[in-house]
Amino acid sequence: MDPLLPALAVIIVVALAFDYTNGFHDAANAIAVAVSTKALTPKVALALAAVMNLVGALISTQVAETVGAGIIEPPTGAEGLEIVFAALVGAIVWNVVTWYLGLPSSSSHALIGGLVGAALAAAHSVQWGGVLGDVVIPMVVSPLVGFGAGYLVMLGLLWAFRGANAHRAHRGFRYAQVVSSATMALGHGMQDAQKTMGIITLALLTAGEIDTFEVPAWVVLAAAIAISAGTYAGGFRIMRTLGRRIIQLTPAGGFAAQSVASGVMVTTATVFAVPVSTTHVITTSIMGVGATRRFSAVRWGVAGGIVMAWVVTLPAAAGVAALAYVVTHAVVG
Repeated sequence: MDPLLPALAVIIVVALAFDYTNGFHDAANAIAVAVSTKALTPKVALALAAVMNLVGALISTQVAETVGAGIIEPPTGAEGLEIVFAALVGAIVWNVVTWYLGLPSSSSHALIGGLVGAALAAAHSVQWGGVLGDVVIPMVVSPLVGFGAGYLVMLGLLWAFRGANAHRAHRGFRYAQVVSSATMALGHGMQDAQKTMGIITLALLTAGEIDTFEVPAWVVLAAAIAISAGTYAGGFRIMRTLGRRIIQLTPAGGFAAQSVASGVMVTTATVFAVPVSTTHVITTSIMGVGATRRFSAVRWGVAGGIVMAWVVTLPAAAGVAALAYVVTHAVVG
Protein backbone atom coordinates (compact mmCIF):
# COMPACT_ATOMS: atom_id res chain seq x y z
CA MET A 1 0.00 0.00 0.00
CA ASP A 2 1.16 3.51 -0.82
CA PRO A 3 2.44 5.00 2.49
CA LEU A 4 0.86 8.34 1.58
CA LEU A 5 -2.68 6.94 1.32
CA PRO A 6 -3.54 7.11 5.06
CA ALA A 7 -2.42 10.75 5.21
CA LEU A 8 -4.34 11.50 2.03
CA ALA A 9 -7.48 9.92 3.49
CA VAL A 10 -7.16 12.07 6.62
CA ILE A 11 -6.77 15.21 4.52
CA ILE A 12 -9.87 14.40 2.45
CA VAL A 13 -11.93 13.91 5.62
CA VAL A 14 -10.59 17.16 7.12
CA ALA A 15 -11.25 19.02 3.85
CA LEU A 16 -14.86 17.84 3.82
CA ALA A 17 -15.13 18.87 7.48
CA PHE A 18 -13.95 22.33 6.46
CA ASP A 19 -16.53 22.31 3.67
CA TYR A 20 -19.19 21.47 6.24
CA THR A 21 -18.09 24.32 8.55
CA ASN A 22 -18.07 26.59 5.50
CA GLY A 23 -21.71 25.64 4.94
CA PHE A 24 -22.96 26.39 8.44
CA HIS A 25 -20.67 29.42 8.77
CA ASP A 26 -21.96 30.95 5.54
CA ALA A 27 -25.58 29.75 5.66
CA ALA A 28 -26.49 33.23 6.83
CA ASN A 29 -25.22 34.72 3.56
CA ALA A 30 -28.08 33.14 1.64
CA ILE A 31 -30.94 33.28 4.12
CA ALA A 32 -30.41 35.93 6.81
CA VAL A 33 -31.99 38.70 4.78
CA ALA A 34 -35.03 36.63 3.71
CA VAL A 35 -35.61 35.45 7.29
CA SER A 36 -35.22 38.92 8.78
CA THR A 37 -37.83 40.35 6.37
CA LYS A 38 -40.11 37.33 7.09
CA ALA A 39 -40.10 36.31 3.44
CA LEU A 40 -39.15 32.78 4.53
CA THR A 41 -39.16 30.84 7.78
CA PRO A 42 -35.72 29.73 8.98
CA LYS A 43 -36.35 26.02 8.27
CA VAL A 44 -37.69 26.61 4.77
CA ALA A 45 -34.90 29.08 4.01
CA LEU A 46 -32.21 26.63 5.19
CA ALA A 47 -33.69 23.80 3.10
CA LEU A 48 -33.83 26.03 0.02
CA ALA A 49 -30.26 27.21 0.58
CA ALA A 50 -29.00 23.65 1.06
CA VAL A 51 -30.56 22.46 -2.21
CA MET A 52 -29.31 25.43 -4.22
CA ASN A 53 -25.82 25.15 -2.71
CA LEU A 54 -25.76 21.57 -3.95
CA VAL A 55 -26.85 22.62 -7.44
CA GLY A 56 -24.33 25.48 -7.58
CA ALA A 57 -21.48 23.24 -6.48
CA LEU A 58 -22.14 20.87 -9.38
CA ILE A 59 -22.07 23.52 -12.12
CA SER A 60 -18.36 24.19 -12.74
CA THR A 61 -14.82 23.75 -11.37
CA GLN A 62 -13.10 26.91 -12.61
CA VAL A 63 -12.67 28.45 -9.15
CA ALA A 64 -11.40 25.09 -7.84
CA GLU A 65 -8.56 25.20 -10.34
CA THR A 66 -7.66 28.76 -9.32
CA VAL A 67 -7.50 27.85 -5.61
CA GLY A 68 -5.79 24.48 -6.02
CA ALA A 69 -3.21 25.44 -8.64
CA GLY A 70 -2.91 29.24 -8.53
CA ILE A 71 -2.03 30.14 -4.91
CA ILE A 72 1.00 27.96 -4.12
CA GLU A 73 3.17 25.79 -6.32
CA PRO A 74 1.67 22.28 -6.14
CA PRO A 75 3.81 20.47 -3.54
CA THR A 76 4.81 16.80 -3.67
CA GLY A 77 5.18 13.91 -1.28
CA ALA A 78 4.63 13.70 2.46
CA GLU A 79 5.74 17.28 3.15
CA GLY A 80 3.26 18.51 0.57
CA LEU A 81 0.43 16.70 2.33
CA GLU A 82 1.54 18.28 5.61
CA ILE A 83 1.19 21.72 3.96
CA VAL A 84 -2.34 20.95 2.76
CA PHE A 85 -3.33 19.53 6.15
CA ALA A 86 -1.97 22.57 8.02
CA ALA A 87 -3.80 24.92 5.64
CA LEU A 88 -7.09 23.19 6.42
CA VAL A 89 -6.44 23.35 10.17
CA GLY A 90 -5.81 27.10 9.95
CA ALA A 91 -9.01 27.66 7.99
CA ILE A 92 -11.18 25.49 10.24
CA VAL A 93 -9.90 27.09 13.46
CA TRP A 94 -10.60 30.58 12.11
CA ASN A 95 -14.06 29.53 10.90
CA VAL A 96 -14.98 28.17 14.32
CA VAL A 97 -13.63 31.23 16.18
CA THR A 98 -15.50 33.74 14.01
CA TRP A 99 -18.67 31.60 14.05
CA TYR A 100 -18.56 31.55 17.86
CA LEU A 101 -18.13 35.33 17.95
CA GLY A 102 -20.93 35.80 15.39
CA LEU A 103 -18.64 37.53 12.91
CA PRO A 104 -19.32 36.97 9.17
CA SER A 105 -15.70 36.51 8.11
CA SER A 106 -14.62 34.87 4.87
CA SER A 107 -14.17 31.09 4.80
CA SER A 108 -12.59 31.53 1.38
CA HIS A 109 -9.88 33.85 2.59
CA ALA A 110 -9.34 31.69 5.68
CA LEU A 111 -8.54 28.76 3.40
CA ILE A 112 -6.30 30.82 1.12
CA GLY A 113 -4.54 32.37 4.11
CA GLY A 114 -4.04 28.86 5.47
CA LEU A 115 -2.42 27.74 2.23
CA VAL A 116 -0.04 30.71 2.19
CA GLY A 117 0.85 30.40 5.89
CA ALA A 118 1.55 26.67 5.70
CA ALA A 119 3.60 27.09 2.51
CA LEU A 120 5.71 29.86 4.07
CA ALA A 121 6.31 27.78 7.22
CA ALA A 122 7.51 24.94 4.99
CA ALA A 123 9.70 27.29 2.91
CA HIS A 124 7.60 26.29 -0.08
CA SER A 125 7.00 28.56 -3.06
CA VAL A 126 3.97 30.86 -3.00
CA GLN A 127 2.62 32.23 -6.28
CA TRP A 128 2.42 35.85 -5.17
CA GLY A 129 1.14 36.97 -8.56
CA GLY A 130 -1.80 34.62 -8.16
CA VAL A 131 -2.40 35.78 -4.58
CA LEU A 132 -2.46 39.41 -5.74
CA GLY A 133 -4.42 38.99 -8.96
CA ASP A 134 -6.83 36.23 -7.93
CA VAL A 135 -7.30 36.99 -4.23
CA VAL A 136 -6.28 40.45 -3.02
CA ILE A 137 -7.64 42.51 -5.92
CA PRO A 138 -11.01 40.67 -6.03
CA MET A 139 -11.14 40.92 -2.21
CA VAL A 140 -10.97 44.72 -2.48
CA VAL A 141 -13.04 45.21 -5.64
CA SER A 142 -15.96 42.84 -5.01
CA PRO A 143 -17.16 44.52 -1.77
CA LEU A 144 -16.95 47.93 -3.46
CA VAL A 145 -19.04 46.62 -6.36
CA GLY A 146 -21.49 45.12 -3.87
CA PHE A 147 -21.88 48.41 -1.99
CA GLY A 148 -22.19 50.58 -5.11
CA ALA A 149 -24.53 48.24 -6.97
CA GLY A 150 -26.65 47.71 -3.86
CA TYR A 151 -27.04 51.45 -3.49
CA LEU A 152 -27.93 51.98 -7.17
CA VAL A 153 -30.30 49.03 -7.48
CA MET A 154 -32.18 50.08 -4.36
CA LEU A 155 -32.46 53.64 -5.67
CA GLY A 156 -33.86 52.22 -8.91
CA LEU A 157 -36.45 50.14 -7.06
CA LEU A 158 -37.50 53.10 -4.90
CA TRP A 159 -38.02 55.19 -8.03
CA ALA A 160 -39.79 52.43 -9.98
CA PHE A 161 -42.24 51.66 -7.18
CA ARG A 162 -42.61 55.18 -5.80
CA GLY A 163 -46.37 55.23 -6.51
CA ALA A 164 -47.15 51.60 -5.66
CA ASN A 165 -49.37 50.44 -2.83
CA ALA A 166 -46.96 49.79 0.05
CA HIS A 167 -48.69 46.64 1.33
CA ARG A 168 -48.88 45.00 -2.10
CA ALA A 169 -45.29 46.00 -2.92
CA HIS A 170 -43.99 44.48 0.32
CA ARG A 171 -45.89 41.26 -0.35
CA GLY A 172 -44.56 41.09 -3.91
CA PHE A 173 -40.96 41.60 -2.81
CA ARG A 174 -41.34 38.88 -0.19
CA TYR A 175 -42.22 36.47 -3.00
CA ALA A 176 -39.33 37.83 -5.07
CA GLN A 177 -36.98 37.16 -2.17
CA VAL A 178 -37.60 33.43 -2.53
CA VAL A 179 -35.97 33.68 -5.95
CA SER A 180 -33.16 35.99 -4.81
CA SER A 181 -32.41 33.71 -1.83
CA ALA A 182 -32.21 30.74 -4.19
CA THR A 183 -29.82 32.53 -6.57
CA MET A 184 -27.75 33.70 -3.58
CA ALA A 185 -27.34 30.09 -2.44
CA LEU A 186 -26.58 29.02 -6.02
CA GLY A 187 -23.77 31.57 -6.22
CA HIS A 188 -22.45 30.44 -2.83
CA GLY A 189 -22.28 26.85 -4.06
CA MET A 190 -20.52 27.94 -7.24
CA GLN A 191 -17.92 29.79 -5.19
CA ASP A 192 -17.31 28.16 -1.83
CA ALA A 193 -17.76 24.45 -2.53
CA GLN A 194 -15.23 24.76 -5.34
CA LYS A 195 -12.54 25.88 -2.93
CA THR A 196 -12.76 22.57 -1.10
CA MET A 197 -12.72 20.75 -4.44
CA GLY A 198 -9.50 22.58 -5.26
CA ILE A 199 -7.87 21.58 -1.96
CA ILE A 200 -8.80 17.90 -2.29
CA THR A 201 -7.60 17.84 -5.88
CA LEU A 202 -4.34 19.50 -4.80
CA ALA A 203 -3.92 16.76 -2.18
CA LEU A 204 -4.55 14.05 -4.78
CA LEU A 205 -1.99 15.63 -7.09
CA THR A 206 0.50 15.95 -4.22
CA ALA A 207 0.10 12.27 -3.34
CA GLY A 208 0.55 11.23 -6.96
CA GLU A 209 -2.97 9.83 -7.28
CA ILE A 210 -3.63 12.03 -10.34
CA ASP A 211 -1.19 13.40 -12.93
CA THR A 212 -2.87 16.69 -13.87
CA PHE A 213 -5.00 19.18 -12.01
CA GLU A 214 -8.46 17.99 -13.03
CA VAL A 215 -11.19 17.74 -10.40
CA PRO A 216 -12.54 14.16 -10.28
CA ALA A 217 -16.32 13.72 -10.38
CA TRP A 218 -16.42 12.09 -6.94
CA VAL A 219 -14.65 15.11 -5.44
CA VAL A 220 -17.23 17.45 -6.95
CA LEU A 221 -20.08 15.37 -5.54
CA ALA A 222 -18.52 14.93 -2.09
CA ALA A 223 -17.79 18.66 -1.72
CA ALA A 224 -21.28 19.55 -2.91
CA ILE A 225 -22.93 17.24 -0.39
CA ALA A 226 -20.72 18.42 2.49
CA ILE A 227 -21.39 22.12 1.98
CA SER A 228 -25.08 21.45 1.46
CA ALA A 229 -25.29 19.48 4.73
CA GLY A 230 -23.41 22.24 6.56
CA THR A 231 -25.75 24.85 5.15
CA TYR A 232 -28.78 22.96 6.41
CA ALA A 233 -27.18 22.77 9.86
CA GLY A 234 -27.48 26.56 9.89
CA GLY A 235 -25.57 29.50 11.26
CA PHE A 236 -27.96 31.44 13.45
CA ARG A 237 -25.32 33.45 15.32
CA ILE A 238 -24.11 35.08 12.10
CA MET A 239 -27.66 35.29 10.75
CA ARG A 240 -28.55 37.79 13.49
CA THR A 241 -25.57 39.98 12.57
CA LEU A 242 -26.33 40.08 8.84
CA GLY A 243 -30.10 40.17 9.12
CA ARG A 244 -30.64 42.71 11.86
CA ARG A 245 -27.56 44.27 13.43
CA ILE A 246 -26.22 46.08 10.34
CA ILE A 247 -29.61 47.52 9.36
CA GLN A 248 -33.25 46.42 9.50
CA LEU A 249 -34.10 45.71 5.87
CA THR A 250 -37.44 45.93 4.08
CA PRO A 251 -38.46 43.15 1.65
CA ALA A 252 -37.47 45.42 -1.26
CA GLY A 253 -34.10 46.09 0.32
CA GLY A 254 -33.55 42.41 0.98
CA PHE A 255 -34.37 41.58 -2.63
CA ALA A 256 -31.98 44.27 -3.89
CA ALA A 257 -29.10 43.16 -1.65
CA GLN A 258 -29.46 39.48 -2.50
CA SER A 259 -29.86 40.10 -6.23
CA VAL A 260 -26.70 42.21 -6.35
CA ALA A 261 -24.65 39.79 -4.26
CA SER A 262 -25.70 36.72 -6.25
CA GLY A 263 -24.96 38.53 -9.51
CA VAL A 264 -21.44 39.35 -8.34
CA MET A 265 -20.76 35.78 -7.19
CA VAL A 266 -22.05 34.06 -10.29
CA THR A 267 -20.14 36.48 -12.56
CA THR A 268 -16.84 36.09 -10.72
CA ALA A 269 -17.20 32.28 -10.68
CA THR A 270 -18.09 31.84 -14.35
CA VAL A 271 -16.52 34.78 -16.19
CA PHE A 272 -13.37 35.55 -14.16
CA ALA A 273 -12.90 32.21 -12.30
CA VAL A 274 -11.64 34.02 -9.19
CA PRO A 275 -12.54 33.20 -5.58
CA VAL A 276 -14.49 35.98 -3.89
CA SER A 277 -16.02 36.04 -0.45
CA THR A 278 -19.79 35.63 -0.41
CA THR A 279 -19.68 37.13 3.09
CA HIS A 280 -17.96 40.30 1.91
CA VAL A 281 -20.29 40.77 -1.04
CA ILE A 282 -23.62 40.26 0.76
CA THR A 283 -22.54 42.38 3.72
CA THR A 284 -21.52 45.36 1.59
CA SER A 285 -24.62 44.95 -0.58
CA ILE A 286 -26.73 45.27 2.59
CA MET A 287 -24.72 48.37 3.56
CA GLY A 288 -25.27 49.91 0.12
CA VAL A 289 -29.02 49.27 0.29
CA GLY A 290 -29.19 50.74 3.79
CA ALA A 291 -27.29 53.84 2.77
CA THR A 292 -30.13 54.84 0.40
CA ARG A 293 -32.19 55.87 3.44
CA ARG A 294 -29.42 57.91 4.96
CA PHE A 295 -25.86 57.00 5.76
CA SER A 296 -26.59 57.11 9.48
CA ALA A 297 -29.20 54.35 9.04
CA VAL A 298 -26.37 51.82 8.74
CA ARG A 299 -24.87 50.79 12.07
CA TRP A 300 -21.33 51.61 11.04
CA GLY A 301 -19.89 50.45 14.36
CA VAL A 302 -21.12 46.93 13.68
CA ALA A 303 -19.99 47.22 10.07
CA GLY A 304 -16.55 48.33 11.24
CA GLY A 305 -16.19 45.24 13.42
CA ILE A 306 -17.08 43.05 10.45
CA VAL A 307 -14.55 44.79 8.21
CA MET A 308 -11.88 44.32 10.88
CA ALA A 309 -12.61 40.58 10.86
CA TRP A 310 -12.14 40.62 7.08
CA VAL A 311 -8.78 42.39 7.35
CA VAL A 312 -7.34 39.99 9.90
CA THR A 313 -8.71 36.77 8.33
CA LEU A 314 -5.85 36.17 5.86
CA PRO A 315 -2.98 36.76 8.33
CA ALA A 316 -4.78 35.08 11.26
CA ALA A 317 -5.55 31.91 9.31
CA ALA A 318 -2.03 31.99 7.88
CA GLY A 319 -0.56 32.21 11.39
CA VAL A 320 -2.63 29.28 12.69
CA ALA A 321 -1.74 27.23 9.60
CA ALA A 322 1.96 27.99 10.00
CA LEU A 323 1.83 26.83 13.62
CA ALA A 324 -0.12 23.72 12.57
CA TYR A 325 2.54 22.92 9.98
CA VAL A 326 5.38 23.25 12.50
CA VAL A 327 3.58 20.96 14.96
CA THR A 328 2.55 18.44 12.28
CA HIS A 329 6.04 18.33 10.77
CA ALA A 330 7.59 17.82 14.20
CA VAL A 331 5.18 14.98 15.06
CA VAL A 332 5.34 13.24 11.69
CA GLY A 333 9.03 13.83 11.19
